[in-house]
Amino acid sequence: MAFGLGVLRLGPQDFWSMTPRELYRAAEGVYGRRAAMSRAALDALMRDFPDRES
Repeated sequence: MAFGLGVLRLGPQDFWSMTPRELYRAAEGVYGRRAAMSRAALDALMRDFPDRES
């Protein structure tokens, strides 16, 4: 909400009617595109934060 209302300066009606994809693209317009996560980084996250106990 802080991003939509504060950074993008959208009104509440406009913010709440956005789809997640539209909000993502708006953020991309402000902050630029980020590189995709590498497989090694994903594996490290999965190891550090498993979905269930081993």
